[in-house]
Amino acid sequence: MKGIILAGGTATRLFPLTTTTSKQLLPVYDRQMIFYPLNVLIKAGVKDILIIVAPEHSGQFLNLLGSIFENYGIRIEFKVQKVPRGLADAFIVGENFIDDDNVTMTLGDNIFEDDFSEQIKNFKSGGLIFAKKVPDPERSGVVKFDDNMKAIEIQEKPKKWLSDYAIPGLYVYDNRVVAAAKEVRPSERGEIEITSLHNWYLKKQELEVAMVNGVWLDAGTFDSLLEASNIVKEKKIYKNFDSIIDKAIKEFSAEFKELAKKRLV
Repeated sequence: MKGIILAGGTATRLFPLTTTTSKQLLPVYDRQMIFYPLNVLIKAGVKDILIIVAPEHSGQFLNLLGSIFENYGIRIEFKVQKVPRGLADAFIVGENFIDDDNVTMTLGDNIFEDDFSEQIKNFKSGGLIFAKKVPDPERSGVVKFDDNMKAIEIQEKPKKWLSDYAIPGLYVYDNRVVAAAKEVRPSERGEIEITSLHNWYLKKQELEVAMVNGVWLDAGTFDSLLEASNIVKEKKIYKNFDSIIDKAIKEFSAEFKELAKKRLV
């Protein structure tokens, strides 16, 4: 299993915060946002991770994550995406990285309370996505179920009500997803929609949809960013990190403080 984190884009909804740094490098309570999607992958045993970043922030990601996990057997690669073309484009950008393996992709601004480790570890083939009942599903991809809670239809940000179940930014696919992504035609928004990939597997009856039971946060606005920090603190989600991440951050912080002291001498 390979892992991809999509952390590019301009995040204009968070201007001026994101005029100088990436949204995924903004803090959520006691650490940068990027560590939350990293936790999803690392807890699931994923050791090869590709982070797709915007060119203007690539150096900042490299400074933070370039060597932070090198003592823990976790390999992080970076790929610069000059122009965002939609979520499905991540699989095309990461084609050589994915190679013949399965892949889990998570969005860099999605924060989950649930632990998906077993579902990712046990994945064999096809596609696996998730659904969460929310009051405003039209902001995301939406999945409709039949009476047996089997997925029967998926649409991206439907203009008419389809169901109350939104699709969070966590997707698991076999390596056929690269070829499927290359077949996707841009939508009216001019993007290669990831819902097209969901439907590619759904038509083949190879798509599983699992439920998200805990909190799902999309920290893409001022209010949701503040809410994310508050909920992470209140529900103690910050205590759910893999020990590798906690140790790596502690070591990185200690090293950085020592370097800062030397610069002051």
